[in-house]
Amino acid sequence: MPNLSIKNVPEYVVAKLRQRAVNHRRSLQGELLDIVCRSSEEHDRDPNPTEQAADSSGWLSIEEIAAELKLPRRRANTNLPLAVDILRQDRDTR
Repeated sequence: MPNLSIKNVPEYVVAKLRQRAVNHRRSLQGELLDIVCRSSEEHDRDPNPTEQAADSSGWLSIEEIAAELKLPRRRANTNLPLAVDILRQDRDTR
């Protein structure tokens, strides 16, 4: 397998990458490989890689997921109970 080398990386970047690797329970090498692989996959999926989303963390909010799935927005004037109310009622009956 080919090797890559990046020279003159600032210390603060290396420190952040090391911490990220620790958070993901990987070696620094494993973390870097994951970042490069994900970046390559994202580039393949994105028809216009020059336009980036405002939040590039890879996480979507509930609202963004609903918008992508084109789910109807819940209207405030409906009489349907909220899921949290159903769960709370069920918990309180125990």
